[in-house]
Amino acid sequence: MCAEATSPVPPVRRRGRPRIDLRRLGHAALRGPAPRHPLPDAIEHVAKVHRAHHPGADLDPLRRAYLLAESSHRGQTRKSGEPYITHPLAVTLILAELGAETTTLTASLLHDTVEDTEVTLEQVGEEFGEEVRYLVDGVTKLEKVDYGAAAEPETFRKMLVATGNDVRVMSVKLADRLHNMRTLGVMRPEKQARTARVTRDVLIPLAERLGVHALKTELEDLVFAVLHPEAYERTRRLVRDRTARPGPLEATAERVRAVLREADIAAEVHIRPRHLVSVHRVRLGRGELTAADFGRLLVLVAEDADCYAVLGELHTCFTPVVSQFKDFIAAPKFNLYQSLHTAVVARQEGGEVTEVLVRTHRMHRVAEAGVVALGSPYTADGQDGAEAPDGERTDPTRPGWLSRLLDWQRDTPDPDTFWDSLREELAEDREITVCEAGGATVVLPAGASCVDAAYALHGGGAHSCIGARVNGRLVSLASLLRDGDTLQLLMAQDGASGPSPEWLDCARTPAARIAISGWLAAHPAAAARETARSRPAGPAEPDPAGPAPGPPGGGPADGCRVTLLAEAFGRPRLLAELTEAIAQQGAAVVSARVEPPHEQRVQHTYTLRLAGPAGLPALVRAMRRVPGVYDVSRVGAPGERTPDADEDEDEDEGAPGADRAPRADGAPRADGAPPCRPAAGASAVPAVPEGPAARPTAGNAAPAGQPGRESRARAGKPG
Repeated sequence: MCAEATSPVPPVRRRGRPRIDLRRLGHAALRGPAPRHPLPDAIEHVAKVHRAHHPGADLDPLRRAYLLAESSHRGQTRKSGEPYITHPLAVTLILAELGAETTTLTASLLHDTVEDTEVTLEQVGEEFGEEVRYLVDGVTKLEKVDYGAAAEPETFRKMLVATGNDVRVMSVKLADRLHNMRTLGVMRPEKQARTARVTRDVLIPLAERLGVHALKTELEDLVFAVLHPEAYERTRRLVRDRTARPGPLEATAERVRAVLREADIAAEVHIRPRHLVSVHRVRLGRGELTAADFGRLLVLVAEDADCYAVLGELHTCFTPVVSQFKDFIAAPKFNLYQSLHTAVVARQEGGEVTEVLVRTHRMHRVAEAGVVALGSPYTADGQDGAEAPDGERTDPTRPGWLSRLLDWQRDTPDPDTFWDSLREELAEDREITVCEAGGATVVLPAGASCVDAAYALHGGGAHSCIGARVNGRLVSLASLLRDGDTLQLLMAQDGASGPSPEWLDCARTPAARIAISGWLAAHPAAAARETARSRPAGPAEPDPAGPAPGPPGGGPADGCRVTLLAEAFGRPRLLAELTEAIAQQGAAVVSARVEPPHEQRVQHTYTLRLAGPAGLPALVRAMRRVPGVYDVSRVGAPGERTPDADEDEDEDEGAPGADRAPRADGAPRADGAPPCRPAAGASAVPAVPEGPAARPTAGNAAPAGQPGRESRARAGKPG
């Protein structure tokens, strides 16, 4: 037999059934189903932070986005020498710490792929959906090859337009700029300064308006270090030295905790240090810094009602500083910020003033993360950006200021004009709310005038505006508005009027300035006429006949001479009806002067001879009854005024008009005003105020709320 045949065959061993580890299966069941694909180690930390805010989030889009970004950026490095993928990872981590949802994080991982690699927007849309594609497109810069020097302003215009539809675009941009500012030290000094200035002028105000306080404060400190290194280092040393030793804030915080425990209010009390720029501002404003100026107390509670309960305990157990109390819960800021602000004095801690913020946990999340904490605008309470009755979007991720910014940018095709207007718009960090007489409200930057309100409410229709009433008082269009004012705009009926070049001096909002400049450029002839009308008038022509001599003998029968200024809206036959009203009162016109119309207003100055001083109140009433006349005032020495018609008609007070009427004998009146000048031997009649004082302009108009006669507040002449 061959060897093969005689060799023994090894026995076949039968395999037993494998043992089942029930303990291991139980742990696996508790952990849930295993992921289809393991997460790369590079995004493990991002995923952990994201799951802390969104426990049920699907991490597969993050895994796929990281793999695409890593493979696309492979071989690319940053200026610091680090692999480029570290930048999108850092941006994604910043947003994850703010609580951004998965779509935003996916877009942040891919935000530079289309700009710096061969990946296309179509590829991003196919693999990750239209939302991610839109966000990536919104933050992708425009090429300098195509736009030249206009690339930067046009890129920001593109981002703002995209932000108008989805505010998450700006969230990604802010996080991107924050990481770039953190690593700015490797750039040339001039590049650092330029980037810091753009961050200061544009991105920090945008972060403030979007309520992203966490990003805003760090950006401010980083810009502070680049643009003001000496002040930054000095402030940093101050903060370092102060934090090295205990201060009164710790003791005050412990007292507040004890007070709230005794009142049975569940609350967390934290010490919230000020960031460096805030400390620097406090030092500039107050000079010497106290230990309490380096931070504030933050009290967090569960419900809105608890905020006011905490406030009551604080004001009961401590001495409140009433002037520093602000309620941003009842009246939130325009960037969604809500808190109670107060300040108290704790005598046990040396009597230093301690500032306290009181808010709920939800308010705190919004205060730190702003619109990032609100998530997707497409799923916010199912509203999907519905329009509110007053034109503002009910979707909180589309604030009203952003809608207005998008409106005026459409009328600004020039990149430089857009860039300058954007910086000016964002420089306004306070807003006021003005109510129109019809019930509509408009939000304007602090310091806005009636011109700004007119264009915000009526757009191009504001070209025919000829006047305004604020809180019932007639004011000029240059008058400044205050928070809570009620505004009634007066419009020309013919519609043929247009803005004056002087409106540009009192227009504060870009929307108003752009609209006015556009109309003036389109109507050069009308603009030239308005410019000529707005020049100061020359001296009055002398009366060729000379002063009218009075009858011989003097005395009351000689009459008296008075100069009156009538202010009215321009219309046909106004001069004829005014002179007819004067003649019906028995007054003789010695001289008359009519100034050219300005902003649809005219001023008539009449030097009149009356039979006696008793006829002056009736004459004023008759002139005021002429349609279009809104004021008649006396021109003369300072302190001289025209008797009010309603005073002279008041019979229940013993005819006060009789006491205030001018006397023909030259004696002072009962109210101390100069007398009506006698015609015989009278000195020259004072000329009507010339130049800017004779017409309402932005330079001499008083604020709408200032007391005094309306016409004098408008025209700036002495009362």
